[in-house]
Amino acid sequence: QVQLVESGGGVVQAGDSLRLSCAASGRTFSSYPMGWFRQGPGKEREFVAALSWSGSRTNYADSVKGRFTISRDNAKNTVYLQMDSLKPEDAAVYYCAAPGSSYNSYSIPMKIYEYDYWGQGTQVTVSS
Repeated sequence: QVQLVESGGGVVQAGDSLRLSCAASGRTFSSYPMGWFRQGPGKEREFVAALSWSGSRTNYADSVKGRFTISRDNAKNTVYLQMDSLKPEDAAVYYCAAPGSSYNSYSIPMKIYEYDYWGQGTQVTVSS
């Protein structure tokens, strides 16, 4: 059973930075792409960022491009989301996710339905 555990959320001011971590267990972490999603109050869950199993390819939502960076350390079975220049509209519960199927090194799933495993989420609050 795949388990994903997020950490690193907190309360920050606009312009600050945070780094979220997601520790994975239960299968060969390095064989699968990973993604981050978020859900703000009263909003639907949305894609934030994802990267290939090798980490060589990444994709970002337009709203975070240039401010957020996704990365992974396959030796530590961990994926990260570095969030810089945070804005109040970035406030949300952030979820780490993993697909149930493997992908080639060029494919990055970005749709919610492409992910089968989810963490419990970590809250990010950004004050103006």
